[in-house]
Amino acid sequence: MVVGVCTVQLEIFGDGSLKGKRHVVKPILARVRNTFNVSAAEVAELDAPDRATLAFACVSNDTNYAHGLLEKVIDWIERNRFDANILDYQIELL
Repeated sequence: MVVGVCTVQLEIFGDGSLKGKRHVVKPILARVRNTFNVSAAEVAELDAPDRATLAFACVSNDTNYAHGLLEKVIDWIERNRFDANILDYQIELL
């Protein structure tokens, strides 16, 4: 069994409020959950209105599949969300 965890640091473009940040982060989490069938949550920088750290996790029996799935999540965020910029991401396979 392989557990894949991807941590993504985002820069949020918006009005500089936590409400504006929530308007960006919640749709990302929901859409990624539904599209890729992964677990998703905001895990850090909860009080920063212009930054967010999101985590995505999946379980598989194939290392390559888990890594590829998490790469697709990153690619989806880069292609579909123009109100957030990926600053950094890390993929770990356990």
